[in-house]
Amino acid sequence: MDTNRTLILLALAGVLAAAPRSYAQETDQTVHQQRGDEEHDPYLVPALIQAEKAIDIRDFITAENKLRHIVSDDGSNYRAWFDLGYVYTATHRDADAIGAYRKSVALKPDLFESNLNLGILLGEAGNPEAEKYLRVATGLQPGGSSVLGKERAWLSLGHVLESRNPEEAAAAYREAAKLAPGDVEPHLAAGLFFEKQNRFADAEEEYQRVVALDPKSVEGMAGLVNVYTRTQRLPEVEKMLRRYLEVNPQNQTAHLQLGRVLAARGNPAEARAEYETVLKLDPNDFQAQRELAGLDLATDHYPEAAQRYQALVARRPADAELHYALGDALLHAHDFPAAQQAFLETVKLKPDMGQAYGDLALAASRNQEYELSIRALDARAKLLPETPGTYFLRATSYDNLKAFKQAAENYRKFLEAAQGKFPDQEWQARHRLLAIDPSKK
Repeated sequence: MDTNRTLILLALAGVLAAAPRSYAQETDQTVHQQRGDEEHDPYLVPALIQAEKAIDIRDFITAENKLRHIVSDDGSNYRAWFDLGYVYTATHRDADAIGAYRKSVALKPDLFESNLNLGILLGEAGNPEAEKYLRVATGLQPGGSSVLGKERAWLSLGHVLESRNPEEAAAAYREAAKLAPGDVEPHLAAGLFFEKQNRFADAEEEYQRVVALDPKSVEGMAGLVNVYTRTQRLPEVEKMLRRYLEVNPQNQTAHLQLGRVLAARGNPAEARAEYETVLKLDPNDFQAQRELAGLDLATDHYPEAAQRYQALVARRPADAELHYALGDALLHAHDFPAAQQAFLETVKLKPDMGQAYGDLALAASRNQEYELSIRALDARAKLLPETPGTYFLRATSYDNLKAFKQAAENYRKFLEAAQGKFPDQEWQARHRLLAIDPSKK
């Protein structure tokens, strides 16, 4: 009675999109980049050379010991502090790394790498100081004139500006893209940023650039899937999901999403094939099993839907929605006793589910449990407006209980609400009113 069996496309946004690459510093690169004019660097003492060689082979214990001795003997060695910051970062001690980079920047404020790495770490820690150091880095020249280092500075600046200054964040991503026109990362970062801002046209443009640069970019295609989904462009969603699956055919989430899109577009056969593909990849995939059950229910395959929902309920007995769907399938399959039990379990688990009370009332009526039907209708009325159907069901339940006064009252309410839309039931109501209406006697 209250059952809404319309297939609804579940929210897909963000499910496929892989997170953009971290803005974590590429310290292997920066360590080497800062080694420029070694012959004239007074801070490049023999112990530091040995420490940097140890860093190159990832012998961080040796490197740290040597670097600690250097800064203990000469606290002004900005280069040793920088290398020590790198070692701390590589060994997941970000707080210590921040301290070391602060000392390096204080001693040599114009060192690009120290400003960049310090800004990135502060940004990842949520420290607003990050912006200051990253802005400085964007105005400095990386060691070895590295374009990638400068691109990283702009990308990282954009990242920390997103929440505080969206327009400047977008401008920072544009600067990064200018520096490396063949790199997809600035466009991925900008696309994700615009998507979070609900600027879908801008996000689409950035993701389109990604797939133009790299036609097999799963991140770019996933971003487009999300944008198309959130803007309700299901044909484009389907097309992009198919393209995505050409590159990543084992992705269960993509098959599941494609199944939902096909179902929403009125193609249940192909939707079923996608769900079954998911179950071939993982026979225990709960969501694919649930989608198949919903598809059976939506396409009037009620016994099959009931069987699937029974298996799902066994896996998740505390899920009220599953019990409700099981009741819906059983009700339409005319297994009224089992449907009644499923709806009773539904309202036990979720007492505020108004539509479940309506269907419980219908099942109880079919089982000739009229008092339960009336109680269920009364519970529904506390949560949802009355309808012609609820008035008629309440009237017939009272009628069967020979409570003719209440039956007549609800028949009259039904006729008033029906307004000629239910001719068969209206004829029945008028006929019964002639027989039982006390006011007519």
